[in-house]
Parts: sequence; structure tokens; C-alpha cells
Amino acid sequence: MSRIGKRPISIPSGVDAKIEGSKIVFTKGKQEKVLETYGRVGLEIANGELVLKLGGEDAQSKAYWGTYRALANNIVIGLSAGFTKQLEINGVGYKAAVKGSVLELALGFSHPVNYEIPEGVEIAVEKNVITIKGSDKQQIGQIAAEIREFRPPEPYKGKGVKYSDETIIRKAGKTSKK
Repeated sequence: MSRIGKRPISIPSGVDAKIEGSKIVFTKGKQEKVLETYGRVGLEIANGELVLKLGGEDAQSKAYWGTYRALANNIVIGLSAGFTKQLEINGVGYKAAVKGSVLELALGFSHPVNYEIPEGVEIAVEKNVITIKGSDKQQIGQIAAEIREFRPPEPYKGKGVKYSDETIIRKAGKTSKK
């Protein structure tokens, strides 16, 4: 039995949820997010809470139950509070700046690296910290991973782009012969 699937999702004020067949439509102002469940779980809204019901007794149905509950909860949290990821840039001469809808990164290459900022995502830069904000948890994580991939942190000096909560395991450098 899924412990996650059992828990109801409380829908905060300002966020509306309605069930349309096997879809759950969440709206807040002009933002609208749709979660398609493909009929794998039962859906019910009662007393300002969304409850997902188990679709079958096999292991796959139980897995879908917890997964769709987590996805629906992430949509509700994203619409009400939003998600944030922070990246740190470490290295001499490594810089970042937002110019219009482009994030420009100087990461030690012979050319600047430009990253097009998608719609619905805000990127802010303060000194060596890049803050990514948005309502879609998966999209925020993907953008952070793509930016980090331009220059991942290296283990000898720690230079590169890393998540703010990431710890880099440092290696010892070369040792001289005696």
C-alpha cells in the first residue's frame, strides 16, 4: 500500500481544482496546469481536498497511485508558493548576467555561453549565485541541470557551477617524488 497515495492533498485558497474525466485541472489566475491520469487512479474532490483512490490491486496500480498523488501535490505547491533552485558559480573570472531573456555565462571558455530562459521561469543573478524560480518543479530542476552541465564542478579546485546545497568531494593533487 502506498503511504503517499493515502494522504489527501489540501487545496489552498486561490488555487482551483476540477476533475474532467481522467484529468485534473488546476488553475490560479491565468496559470493552468493539467495532470492526465489516464484512468489509472480514481479522483475525488471533497471539503477542499483532492483524494486519489487506488485504481487496482496490482503493484503497478499502487505505484501509479503514489506517483500521481506526488505529481498533483507538486502542481498545487508550484501554483501556490512556487519552486526555487540555486546554483553557485566558483572560479576566477566566472560570471553570470541576465540580459533580457538570455542568461549569459562566462565560464572560462573562449566565448560566453548563452542560455535562453523559457517562459514561466524567472532567473536572477546576485554575485556568484543564480536563482531559478518557477511553478513547475520538473522544469526548474531540468533548467538547473542544464546550466550546471555547461561547467560541472571539478574535484581538484572546485571550479564550476554547482547546486548551492551540493558538496564537492575534493581530491588531493599530484604529489612530488622525493
